[in-house]
Amino acid sequence: MEDKDNTFVNGNNQNPSEKKPGRTSLLDSGEDFEMLEDVDDGVDDDLPPLEDVGGKKKQSSQEEIAKAEAVTDPSPSLPREEWLDVLGNGQLRKKVLEVGSGPDSRPQRGQTVTINLKTTLTDGTTVEEESNISFTLGDGDVIQALDLTVQLMEMGEKALVEAGAKYAYGALGSSTPAVPPDADLIMEVQLLSAADGPDLELLSPSERISLASKKRERGNVHYQRGDYAFAVNSYGIALQITEASSRVDISPQEEEELLDVKVKCLNNMAAAQLKLDHYEAALRSCVSVLAHQPDNIKALFRQGKVLALQGEYADAIRILKRALKLEPSNKTIHAELSKLVKKHSEQKGAEQAMYKKMLGNPPDINTIQKPQYRKSSWGLSWKWLFGATAVAIGGVALSVVIAARN
Repeated sequence: MEDKDNTFVNGNNQNPSEKKPGRTSLLDSGEDFEMLEDVDDGVDDDLPPLEDVGGKKKQSSQEEIAKAEAVTDPSPSLPREEWLDVLGNGQLRKKVLEVGSGPDSRPQRGQTVTINLKTTLTDGTTVEEESNISFTLGDGDVIQALDLTVQLMEMGEKALVEAGAKYAYGALGSSTPAVPPDADLIMEVQLLSAADGPDLELLSPSERISLASKKRERGNVHYQRGDYAFAVNSYGIALQITEASSRVDISPQEEEELLDVKVKCLNNMAAAQLKLDHYEAALRSCVSVLAHQPDNIKALFRQGKVLALQGEYADAIRILKRALKLEPSNKTIHAELSKLVKKHSEQKGAEQAMYKKMLGNPPDINTIQKPQYRKSSWGLSWKWLFGATAVAIGGVALSVVIAARN
């Protein structure tokens, strides 16, 4: 189950023109630092840095899932040779070849399903032919065409599925299996079984670590393909596995390994959330990482980047200085920090100019000269006052003299 699942579900699917990331520094990605985490199993070693991957945001992915769920309501079995337009856009069609056990036998999201699969290109070229492929339905473990159509199949049913490139391997194509860019696929699918997913509380620590790692790796594949919403979904499922309560004893070493997977999921989730412009969510992911590992440079860098995007330059500079102190030779942090310091300086200059404009730009008090007419007026007032006083005193003296004579 696991070996065949890994071949199909976690295929490399990378663009051949992209370069492998270096290992000289924790942050030295040559891009914007959004790289995959290093892992011991070598799965991520051949994957390019996350920021190297192109593609537009695909926020409509959740809408497409919602459309698919809308057509999964129980309905009578379709007669043979009748095509079902799964999403109503002609890009994903399903036709029953062999009827199954009835609508009540359809699998549910979250169940582990097993299928036989034969995939060909529209020209008849066989892409792959595998038996007993297992995956969790609705978790995004496989291409959308399979995840959506298997939900509509009955137990034992064999169906033919026509999938547009959008719901297969898209504009990038795939290296494993070998699918060219923008290729439509024809798939012959047979649903063999469906069973409830494992009880996370009863899984051994090693099983939980393995399962969470697979979900995280699938999230990395989605990220590389530009399917950021699906990447967030896969990372979220992996986090649920790492955080689930357990009735099984766990050793300190296993607990540390589980925490390591959790931190990697949170870091990569923050990268995907940044791509979707979900800044508050990305900030929460970074804070969660730092709660476990206060000196995690990747989380510090992303936290600083989110704060900068929100215009909080002072806080962003403080965070990046802390990251630079942990790794002084890192060029990526140096470049980002220099850019933010310049922006912060420009912001302060603009604020000062605005304040001066609001206050009317009052002149310097040292440059103010008193008008001459005020001085003259003041001098004349004193002269008049002194003259009037002298006249009054003289009048009083004259009155005294006249009174004395009388």
